[in-house]
Amino acid sequence: MNASITTLSAADFALRQRTEDCTVLDVRSGNEYRQHHLPGSLHMALHELEQQADRIAQLAPTEPIYLLCQSGARARTAAAQLCRTHHNPLVIIEGGLNALRAGETPAAATQISLERQVRILAGALVLLGVLLGTLVTPLGYGLSAFVGAGLIFAGATNRCTLALLLARMPWNR
Repeated sequence: MNASITTLSAADFALRQRTEDCTVLDVRSGNEYRQHHLPGSLHMALHELEQQADRIAQLAPTEPIYLLCQSGARARTAAAQLCRTHHNPLVIIEGGLNALRAGETPAAATQISLERQVRILAGALVLLGVLLGTLVTPLGYGLSAFVGAGLIFAGATNRCTLALLLARMPWNR
């Protein structure tokens, strides 16, 4: 089928979007999409594109599909995948959502980021540990020490168990 692949700057896309109905396919993860997305965009994570081939084919039979991700890299990967199975012209939005946001293109924020959720929960657990240690039993300080050790481990290894647990929560899916 071999679709054509082109690129379009974020500024040019923003102008085009004001005058035309654009089919925008956001290929970021579900959590990223919920945190911040372009209003009216359709979400299909990059790893789901092959399974969603029929749905993509129904989007706009002859119209261009604008591919969007955070910075443009996943949109290029999505274009390479889609060009083999679809005939729609594929347009990669250069710089992705980062470039659109820098140009103040409207985007919808819908959720607290996972990083902020980790900070909120870690802070609450430390505070709870201090309160338990002060008001109930000195063993309560162990909770604060456990959270502190977890934060040190996360910083040293770039693996945060709390983030992994929070990512599995229903509001982050």
